[in-house]
Amino acid sequence: MASLPTQNEGARSADGVDIDHGDPAKPEARELGFREIYDAFFGFVWRYAANHRVPPAALDDVVQEVFVVVHGRLASFEGRSSIRTWIAGIAHNVVRAYLRKPTNRAAGERIDDEDRLRADGIGPAEALERKAALELLDEMLDKMTELQREVFILYEIEQLSGVEIAEILGVNENTLRTRLLAARKVFNAGVARARANQMWRDREHG
Repeated sequence: MASLPTQNEGARSADGVDIDHGDPAKPEARELGFREIYDAFFGFVWRYAANHRVPPAALDDVVQEVFVVVHGRLASFEGRSSIRTWIAGIAHNVVRAYLRKPTNRAAGERIDDEDRLRADGIGPAEALERKAALELLDEMLDKMTELQREVFILYEIEQLSGVEIAEILGVNENTLRTRLLAARKVFNAGVARARANQMWRDREHG
């Protein structure tokens, strides 16, 4: 499968799904202030919403709504899960509620503001390559079922563990494995088609 940006590395089982149960909540997470949590997880929440095709004009509002909920519930956070899992669960609920409103369907295009998607100093060639990769990712995500897409984003893009995802989505590990493998097939097939099309175009212009 084509490589995707990762957030962390972890042990993988033979079928590629991390089912490590040794992911206890970090005690220090309960001692973080809201501003520290906001700064640490803003990018995570923003990517999560963007990858779920929240319209560009609504992204900031949806992300802020996630952190409004985080702020309101922070005092009751007991550390039974990691802070990342807890925030991901809130983001999942807020984004899903937003997109289920008839007037808030997922956007048909990616964000045009490339400055928000790319690191400082990136060159034009790499910017075009990244834009093409994001467009391909969007296309493949659209071909997945809702659960396949959710598992794929959380596991392959955000690199959450299988245990974390199962907790967030309320599914068992067998369902998680099945949906992730199905999502990977969709993604890999799309990558293969894109490569074949590019080879054909290269031949025509060669």
